[in-house]
Amino acid sequence: MAMNIPLFKFSNSYSNAAAHLLNRPSHNLFQRYQKNNKHPFSLDVRSKKYKKPRCVTFATQLSENDDSNFPNDISEPENKLGEKGTGIKGRTTVQDFVQIRDSCLENGTLFEDPSFPAEDSSIYYSRRSARNFEWLRPTEIVGDPQLFVEGASRFDVQQGELGDCWLLAAMASLTLNERLFHQVVPEDQSFTDNYAGIFHFRIWQYGSWVDVVVDDRLPTCDGKLVFLQSHTKNEFWSALLEKAYAKLHGGYEALKGGTTCEAMEDFTGGVSEMYELNQSPPNLFKILLKAHERSSLMSCAIEPDPDQLEAETPMGLIKGHAYSITSVKMMDIRTPRMSGQIPMIRIRNPWGNEAEWKGAWSDQSPEWQFIPAEEKEEVGLTFDRDGEFWMSFRDFSAHYSRLEIVNLNADSLEEEELSGNQSKRWSANEFAGNWVKGASAGGCRNHLATFHLNPQYRITLEDPDDDDNDDKCTVIVALMQKNRRAQRKIGLDCLTIGFTIYLLKNPDTAPKPLDNKFFKYNASVARSPSFINLREVSCRFKLPPGVYAIIPSTFEPNEEGEFILRVFSEKKNNMEENDEEVDIGEADEQGKTGRKHNDGKYFYHVKSNDTFDDSSDVVQLFRRVAGVDMEIDWVELQNVLNTSFQRESSEEFAFEGFSKDVCRSMIAMLDSDHSGKLGFEEFKKLWSDIQTWKNTFKLYDRDHSNTLSTLELRSALHAVGYRLNYHVLNALVLRYGNRQGTLAFDDFIMCAIKMKSMIEAFKERDPYNTKRATFTLDEWIDKTLYC
Repeated sequence: MAMNIPLFKFSNSYSNAAAHLLNRPSHNLFQRYQKNNKHPFSLDVRSKKYKKPRCVTFATQLSENDDSNFPNDISEPENKLGEKGTGIKGRTTVQDFVQIRDSCLENGTLFEDPSFPAEDSSIYYSRRSARNFEWLRPTEIVGDPQLFVEGASRFDVQQGELGDCWLLAAMASLTLNERLFHQVVPEDQSFTDNYAGIFHFRIWQYGSWVDVVVDDRLPTCDGKLVFLQSHTKNEFWSALLEKAYAKLHGGYEALKGGTTCEAMEDFTGGVSEMYELNQSPPNLFKILLKAHERSSLMSCAIEPDPDQLEAETPMGLIKGHAYSITSVKMMDIRTPRMSGQIPMIRIRNPWGNEAEWKGAWSDQSPEWQFIPAEEKEEVGLTFDRDGEFWMSFRDFSAHYSRLEIVNLNADSLEEEELSGNQSKRWSANEFAGNWVKGASAGGCRNHLATFHLNPQYRITLEDPDDDDNDDKCTVIVALMQKNRRAQRKIGLDCLTIGFTIYLLKNPDTAPKPLDNKFFKYNASVARSPSFINLREVSCRFKLPPGVYAIIPSTFEPNEEGEFILRVFSEKKNNMEENDEEVDIGEADEQGKTGRKHNDGKYFYHVKSNDTFDDSSDVVQLFRRVAGVDMEIDWVELQNVLNTSFQRESSEEFAFEGFSKDVCRSMIAMLDSDHSGKLGFEEFKKLWSDIQTWKNTFKLYDRDHSNTLSTLELRSALHAVGYRLNYHVLNALVLRYGNRQGTLAFDDFIMCAIKMKSMIEAFKERDPYNTKRATFTLDEWIDKTLYC
């Protein structure tokens, strides 16, 4: 059920907006609806700025033990800017940091980035700037610029005029883990050694690390930095990292509004969780302790005041502002009456100033006299006016509205952490996919007729958590849509997304993929808290061991986008696409359903039963057109086929004729000697295939429109004998479908020809059915061009 939600003003963060909405009275209606209904609903969070709504190896399956085709050293992230082929970033030359730096040093020049120029368009895309920015290099701002001054710390991050406190909170948290920090900010650069006005930063984007190159020209007014800056005036790593992040997303303005989790994920590759503290689970502090032990990055915020930007509470906390959580600890306490432990949390305001908590356990509060000196020394207790303070977990839960956690995968943890305590390591899996209109964009469970068309994933949970008394497994499922922030400049916002989880009671016999009948008669066992238009929706579950299917979807059908689905669990999980393997077999002898023709008879058979004899019209026509050599080229084939089909069209099948491209592809499909012609025996095979494809087309043309709905394409090809997954289906729909979501007969025939030609070309090189085939570049071009 989609619901109209009023728009509210809010501060700089999407997470704050969500927190504001989730605590409005209208959300109680959502909660009651979720509790009493099986179907998901749509929660729409809008921003404050209102808008209308040479040898090539191809493998389909890799052996776990076969790494012969992979490099020995894959520890270094791939150096590339953004993703190619998404339609968002152009196919520009990849900027190589070392190559550009060395070239500038050789020529005695300072780098000027042509892909992110020092002009207003790199700051604002929706309006002209009311100020005159001057882009200066750090060497022009201060006399002794440094990338780091006494290392990097959380006090190096201070907010400027840009509303990106969510990004700053993540950067402050990042400094707490040196290894993670230098994974993002490489140490092979400075303002002294090999300085050429160029710097680079590694940022995680949708499953891979990208290397973002920037020049060091920064926007200033009156000689001072306008945006993010360090407390130490000659330190510039934070300002340059902000610029790299802005470049990745299309400009500084694109950084307005967001969740701290978004940036924390981009700096770590981890999976995020969000908790509304007024609805938090009873074991939340245990979750926080585990997260801190695993070096998770954490942040929190208070619901914003809709009438005042960043209002201060009587206790010194700032509403609508993102804070970093820097420590979680059960702290020893000794009072005259008792001794024991108290759950405590250390928090930091990215402003790095005197805006701190004023309640119990604040700086200089009397409660600290009950903490042993060795405990205070262990936690590094100071009472500086640095924006950092301690709170009890009880006060934290009472005064903050939202908690965000980013859980790190094994690649982000220290080697000693992994070797010393395997329980601190998450088991992680991820798959990338997309929703394509008319093929795999089925919408949520409200749309039962198309829900089964969505991509499907199967996860197997075998062992429960070590410390779980109910023998259940902790699972975090996260669905992230790709490239939506970068699309703001073209007027596109995040899609409304979510996911649903189903238990497969009999996984060995369950269909792949799950069909409409399954979803009609089986209820979900878990799902995302809501369908919401944020970059990512995630949730933590406790599930019994078993096999489950996860269905990611948009709220409405036919909404197109790319996504990445990630699953973290405390114990090992096995994850795969719940889909068929691409293959080819025999056509069905009988269709699944019958359809009544004009003559009152039912049509069931798909596979052609036509026989050839000298008296048949098509044989006589072939002999007449082919001539003495009994071979025909594509022009002659077109003549034979169109003449034969036009005779049929007046009786049962309206068809204007086969196109030049289809006839050429038919020739190529059976032309083993590359003569450009077909002999009689080859033509017989082709005629049989065409009749089978025609029968199938008529069977699935359910509305007698002489077109085939793209939603029926998979079933139709399945009847013909083709087994394909949703990736191949997406490609076919994008290549041969039209804007109305249909295929003409000519297009359907081309689909069948391409599938048969490509699969048979692959199988010819894979005689033992290993799902792997090797082609030289020449061979691959030959196979793909001539089909």
